Amino acid sequence: MCHNSHMPFASPEITEPVDLCLDGGVLNPAAVGWSRHPLHRCNLSGRWPRKKRWDYWCVMSPVFAFSVTVASIDYLGIAGVYLLDFHENRCDEAVRATPASRGIHPGERVGEPVRFAEGATRIEIEDSGTEVRMNVHWPGLARQGLTADIIVRHPHGHETLNVVVPWDMRRFQFTSKQMALPAAGSIRLGAHTYDLPESESFAVLDFGRGIWPWRTRWNWASCTTRSGDGVIGLNFGGQWTDRTGATENGICRNGRLSKIQESVCFQYDSADFMKPWRIRSEDSEDVDLSFVPFYERKLKTHLIVAASSVHQMFGRFNGRVRAEGEEIIIVDGLGWAEEHVARW
Repeated sequence: MCHNSHMPFASPEITEPVDLCLDGGVLNPAAVGWSRHPLHRCNLSGRWPRKKRWDYWCVMSPVFAFSVTVASIDYLGIAGVYLLDFHENRCDEAVRATPASRGIHPGERVGEPVRFAEGATRIEIEDSGTEVRMNVHWPGLARQGLTADIIVRHPHGHETLNVVVPWDMRRFQFTSKQMALPAAGSIRLGAHTYDLPESESFAVLDFGRGIWPWRTRWNWASCTTRSGDGVIGLNFGGQWTDRTGATENGICRNGRLSKIQESVCFQYDSADFMKPWRIRSEDSEDVDLSFVPFYERKLKTHLIVAASSVHQMFGRFNGRVRAEGEEIIIVDGLGWAEEHVARW
């Protein structure tokens, strides 16, 4: 989907800690921009029920993907997990919702503890600064029960993509996309254990804090792969950033971020999401990727007044991207691309 998202300026790089909001919960103009490390304190206040806070992790090996979400949308808390087995073409998934976000206490900064507990179901995510320890216990998932013990490493100096997207002074979002983080550990579903070999397994974090419109639509694509002697993480977004002057587009190569200020187009058939996609930069040849899905994860939810429709496609990326003027060839890069429509 290509939209006119051109703006007359480029989003500035932020290098010092900054508060996302001023007194009264409006956007701090000094917070608008992007950074290589998470420097924003997301001090949201007021504006009930428009505040949205979430931590979404997805850990992938060559043969499966495992995801954990803990979110608060003011009037509702959401916790969810899924395990997608690529070989068996099966996704086991569960979601819990709690009124008024009971039991969910999202932090203001990336790296603060993430916890959810309801009965015997629990999610605990702790960040020591050098690694993230993720423990999940979800009895009854797929009638078998799931436990996970995962470690995600923060390599020294590893850069991430941190962006403030300003719709206006009262509606805005801070997003931290952390790509290509080495992962290890295991997930047990019933009698089956899924291991994460560290040299082949990587995690992605989507940390979001903001004040959102009632209706939104976005595209998101993520890929971690190897190219030559490099580990490459790709992150691209579309639609939700249109006409804001901000993008969440970037390339992480061996821990070094190359920010892409230009918007990208997501081209796909919304009547058949399994058809090949194309993702390309609007005004240059810096991004030109094909994406061929092999699995469609569909999730439609209706929770009180909130509703969402997700088509998250897992598949392979091929093509080229350009970082700091150097072309990088992507061959069968494993990842996902999605369309998400929300009323929340």
